[in-house]
Amino acid sequence: MSGEIRKRKAEHLELAGGGSVEPASGPGWDDVELVHEALPEAAAEEVDLAVELLGHRLELPLVIAGMTGGHPGAAELNAALGRAAQRHGCAVGVGSQRAALADPSLEPTYAALREAAPDAFVIANIGAAQLIPQGARPPLGPDEVARLIAMVDADALAVHLNFLEEAVQPEGDRAVRGCAEAIAALAAGLAVPLIVKETGAGMHEGTARRLLALGADALDVGGAGGTSFALVERLRAERQGDARGVLLGSLLADWGIPTAVAVASCSRAGLPVIATGGVRNGLDAAKALALGATAVGVARPLLLAAQAGADGPSRWIEDFALELRTVLMLTGCRRPGDLAERPRVLAGRVGRWVEALERQPAEAAR
Repeated sequence: MSGEIRKRKAEHLELAGGGSVEPASGPGWDDVELVHEALPEAAAEEVDLAVELLGHRLELPLVIAGMTGGHPGAAELNAALGRAAQRHGCAVGVGSQRAALADPSLEPTYAALREAAPDAFVIANIGAAQLIPQGARPPLGPDEVARLIAMVDADALAVHLNFLEEAVQPEGDRAVRGCAEAIAALAAGLAVPLIVKETGAGMHEGTARRLLALGADALDVGGAGGTSFALVERLRAERQGDARGVLLGSLLADWGIPTAVAVASCSRAGLPVIATGGVRNGLDAAKALALGATAVGVARPLLLAAQAGADGPSRWIEDFALELRTVLMLTGCRRPGDLAERPRVLAGRVGRWVEALERQPAEAAR
């Protein structure tokens, strides 16, 4: 079992970094227009990028999204991402830690991140599917959850909702009944804040309000438009000759709620929102913040930057901060939270999505 997981995680990293795995429909940032302020009162150098997330100060509104762990190449990548988080004061997550629960020898591939980022806001990670029985495999218990938090000395735990990925994946965990109750039970006994995270299909206000009631402390909308795990799993299915996975992965490649829509909708529920899914630069980040996000999550650009060199992630973050700081100045803002109070225009597909969802009561959208 642990060998299969290890192989799958290595394939995910390979395909996410090099495959054609982004849907054509996009995350929706092109349909979000920020309004220029011709007479700003603060220079770009005076803009303060710091935000608070779950009681922690971040020096810029960036979460290095959890990507990997559990295979031989993961320790080096996690260390590189951890160094960047430590240097720039942003948050950082690890990939699903299920592999290390099955094989403790893999724990160092995750722990490398905390070792490189002793002061960073670190997010542990497990799948919601592991909180309920999957066939003969029992759900994770409190001791196992505590172990994965301790593994990276985590400041928060992300439970990821990757039901689309599991549906396409040849070896996927397909049981779903009882996940909501399991999340509520987890939240009730958790020693750190709980982030509930989608992984590429997004979420809407109705789901956000359900998760608030279940005890979630923050949401990562994981919207459609970035890396599509339906496409990643389709590529894996092709390698394995799995016709079922190829069929579903092709059909559902564009499935989901665009990230821009997910942020606008979920921010109405009142929880802190992390906007992950197709954020590629500081302008995209500014648009997400204008729609109500507290911070943005970035994965693939930082993976590619890390593959280009040890200092790649840090250089990417420096460019990101420059871009975001400049856009804040050009919209008359002194800090990221100001963007939500500035005018913005929603056009095209995103405008239609947002208008339609806002017409529906949150409960009716379930």
